[in-house]
Amino acid sequence: MHIRPSFPYETAHEDLRIPLPDGTRLYARVWRPLTNEPVPALLEYLPYRLTDWTAPRDWQRHPWYAGHGYASVRVDARGHGNSEGVPGDASAVTEAADGAAVVEWLAAQPWCDGKVGMFGISWGGVDPLRVAALAPEPLKAVVTVCSTDDRYDNDVHYAGGSVLAAGLHARAATQLAFSSRPPDPRYVGDAWREMWPARLEAVEPAGHTWLAHPTRDAYWRQGSVREDYGAIEAAVLAVGGWHDPYRDTVLGLVEHLPSDRVRGLIGPWSHQYPDRGLPPGPAIGFLRETLRWWDHWLKGPTASEGASPAGGVLAEPLLRAYVIDSHAPATTHAALPGRWVGEPAWPSPDVSSVTYALRGAPVPVRSPMHTGVDAGRLLPIGHKADLPPDQRAEDARSACFDFPVTEETWVLGRPRVRLRLTCEVPRGQVVARVCDVAPDGSSTLVTRGVLNLSARHGGDRSVPWTPGATEDVAFALNGIGYAVPSGHRIRLAVSSAYWPWVWPEPGSAAGFTLDPAGSALELPVRTRDTGPAVTFEEAGQSPPLGATHGVAADGWSPDTLDEPRPERLVVRDVAEGAWRLEFDPGHGGTRVYPDGLEFTEDALETYTITEHDPLTARARSDWSIRLRRPEPAWEAVVRTRSEIICDGVDFFVSDEVVCTAGDEVVFHRTWEKRVPRTPL
Repeated sequence: MHIRPSFPYETAHEDLRIPLPDGTRLYARVWRPLTNEPVPALLEYLPYRLTDWTAPRDWQRHPWYAGHGYASVRVDARGHGNSEGVPGDASAVTEAADGAAVVEWLAAQPWCDGKVGMFGISWGGVDPLRVAALAPEPLKAVVTVCSTDDRYDNDVHYAGGSVLAAGLHARAATQLAFSSRPPDPRYVGDAWREMWPARLEAVEPAGHTWLAHPTRDAYWRQGSVREDYGAIEAAVLAVGGWHDPYRDTVLGLVEHLPSDRVRGLIGPWSHQYPDRGLPPGPAIGFLRETLRWWDHWLKGPTASEGASPAGGVLAEPLLRAYVIDSHAPATTHAALPGRWVGEPAWPSPDVSSVTYALRGAPVPVRSPMHTGVDAGRLLPIGHKADLPPDQRAEDARSACFDFPVTEETWVLGRPRVRLRLTCEVPRGQVVARVCDVAPDGSSTLVTRGVLNLSARHGGDRSVPWTPGATEDVAFALNGIGYAVPSGHRIRLAVSSAYWPWVWPEPGSAAGFTLDPAGSALELPVRTRDTGPAVTFEEAGQSPPLGATHGVAADGWSPDTLDEPRPERLVVRDVAEGAWRLEFDPGHGGTRVYPDGLEFTEDALETYTITEHDPLTARARSDWSIRLRRPEPAWEAVVRTRSEIICDGVDFFVSDEVVCTAGDEVVFHRTWEKRVPRTPL
């Protein structure tokens, strides 16, 4: 990692408030080059608190852009951080409309030349796409990283029509805790005393809403740009990682947007910016890549040192993708071996579908309910327990079909499976994993996919299976770039459970019978030719903020943290056949900021189930967050608890929020909700 201490422009930053049409003011921080000439503006807009939670990350990139001649602007969404208003639903049209209003406001400032770009990651990467779909005239280009084009089936809520337990529950619990945090009196003054209660009164647990929409209905469509790619007029650089659950967004955007204003980039990364150097790498000079994008669309193809002598950003392949080499299974890799390839179009003319027909007699698939405990983290962020370990134990709980590899096979794209199933119950699910099996028997997960059998005719409807009927089903797995060497085996592993990724359907214990006749794995196989060289500069960033990690000065620790604990712990009660997975999301600890703020947070997710009963599934998350300023004395603590249990008909969702200011409880509320498991 190269830290760049100086740039073409000297810079300065200031905090300000941006008025929305309804009078609400959003809190913003602006880094600007010291020049008398107006410059383009770059906007990063999201709810995640610019004065504390994302501040270290913001300082890695906003000063960098300002130093290269852009006004780089970070804005907290309505009802979050130090912005006015109250939080709303993540899929609501309000957030995108607010973002478009901010774009218009920036373009009208005397220090802006009227051209605006947007960028961001995760939630902050979704908003640029949604704002671009509203087509505000000043917005010329966006960079979206680890984001979704489909809030229903390419996010953390559902997959193939099944509830993503470790996604939907964890995201809802996190969002509840995050939305309950107070404004900071250092930046809003005494107004925080009125702003915080108003914000808390408006908070609603998102899990209630998400579970109430189990099919792709109007609720999910309104927040998904896949419903109308053509509405996006800005140029889009779409970026993802093969170890990020959102990587299929990149493939969707490069396929559906006009090739003269879209480019895609997928590396081996997790849910992180590609320049941060977090595993798995290798990292790239991502800020330089984005500077080339901004220069082309906001300044002109030859505007600055970021311009390419080889023809600019549109001379790059439509999709640059990293094909990962075979490697031993491990829960972390500092860097994964492989090579970059460039695709001139997507679907690529260099990729063809190769069918691997399944063989053998019909096989019953009745996976124990804890199948999936070795799935790894749904949303890896560069921690040591993120990735799936050796899959041999998972394979033993699945029906496996192996295909010897006689010459190295490069897989690039989304595999598909066609399966002939007989099911004796009206509801269940099927999970397919593709693994790379080495000669020593070790099994490395390559990719996977899931189908709720009730969604076999489409995610917009729920059609129960006729008990005893035999049907052919087909579904796609997540995209991947992976090279399987000669002498290895490609394994298709099929299971009827995958906890806690997928919440089990009531009939999951019965499983199904898989008939290999008429069943197949279809792999997108790429020619073994890298084509034109794809290279990147060394990763570089601006100097860090200077926040330090440690313990709170007064020794305070969250209720959920008694002693240091492992990131991911699996506990088995052999006599009862019960399994418990304890998971630390890894956001925790205390961070001390240069402005004096102490920010401490801790979370623990717990998922339990017994081997043969899908109705014993239970998810719980506990959060503790404290914000403290020693001078002047100020302390606010947020504690939340979120739980989901079920029976065969309903989910039962329970949430609690307790907020204190000093020794005073300023808010305490619980929610108890019964949500039907199938559409009414």
